[in-house]
This record gives sequence, C-alpha cells and structure tokens, in this order.
Amino acid sequence: MAVNQGGRAHRRLSTEERREQLLAVGARLFSESPYDDVWIEQVAEIAGVSRGLLYHYFPAKRDFFAAVVERESERMLRMTAAVPGVPVREQLTAGLDAYLEYVEAHAHGYRAFHRADAAGDQAVRRVYQRALAAQERQILAALAVDPEFGPALEARPDTRLAVRGWLAFTTAVCLEWLRGSELGRDQVRDLCARALLGVLAR
Repeated sequence: MAVNQGGRAHRRLSTEERREQLLAVGARLFSESPYDDVWIEQVAEIAGVSRGLLYHYFPAKRDFFAAVVERESERMLRMTAAVPGVPVREQLTAGLDAYLEYVEAHAHGYRAFHRADAAGDQAVRRVYQRALAAQERQILAALAVDPEFGPALEARPDTRLAVRGWLAFTTAVCLEWLRGSELGRDQVRDLCARALLGVLAR
C-alpha cells in the first residue's frame, strides 16, 4: 500500500495491472491520432507514471504499439471463437453480434488495431498482419468442418482469398459505423452476414 498526498492509502498496481493500464491508454491515443503523433510522454502523463517506468515495460515506442495491437487482436479472437459442432450459418449471427459488441465497447482499441497497417514501422505492420492471419485461420477452420460449406470449399482455390476479402469488408463497414453511420447494430450485423454467405455461395 502507498499513501497519496491526501493522506489516503491506495493499492499499488501489480505488474500485469500496470501493463494493462498502459496498454489501455495507448489504445485510446493511437485510435485518436496517427502513430507518429503519439508521444510516450503523453502515455506516461495520462497513466500517472514516469517515462522511465513506461520504458521498463516497453523498451521502445514500436514495442508499445505492437503490444497494443496484440492485445486488441487477442480480445477479438476470444470473442469470436468458433463453437465446435455448431454449423457456421447458425454461429454467424451470434459471432457477429459479439464482434460488433466488442467494436462498440472498445472503439478506441479497434481503431488502434486497424491503424497498425498504416504505420510506417515494418515490425509493427508484421504484428498486424499476423493478427489478421489468425482471424483468417479461425474462420477457415470453422468452415472446414462445417457440413454445408466444408466439402465444397475444399475444392475451391479462392476460399482463402474470399475470407480475406470479407475481413477487409467487415473492417471497413465497422470503421464507418463507428464514425456515426445511420445503421443500427442489427443492420450492420445482417449486412456483414449477407456478405460472407455471398462470397461462400456455391
């Protein structure tokens, strides 16, 4: 425990809690501004820590941004994980509902995640590309064991490209939705669902 200037005790954050706090601040700042416009000093000031402590957790700015991107990727993968044995068509609505709930609840982090592809640093872009590849594999794995889609898709060389294109489409729709689209969440969900079923049509 430590005592603040007002004389009240407060609990020191654990290493993991402090790291999560810094990443949450980073997600907000990187979602609001381009990579080059975010300064480590800003993050430290908002989090109420010294710049030296922040560098203790993340040796360089690109390491910090890469960690923000990885954090957001892991969240999305957990929220949209496939349910074994349940047909893809049945999971699509529920999966998109969970995804859009995440997008709304973590808008800053979602924008920060997708800003990574525009970052000039190649190391950061590689983290982003790995994250997208993980999403792609998750969808393809669910499709492969689905009785409706699996057999037909195995013979189609364009399946992977179609899923990749759908991910790009869904991202573009969600980013536009966050800017203040007139569409409600259900309408966005149905739009994205129709798009995936369309590209997978036999």
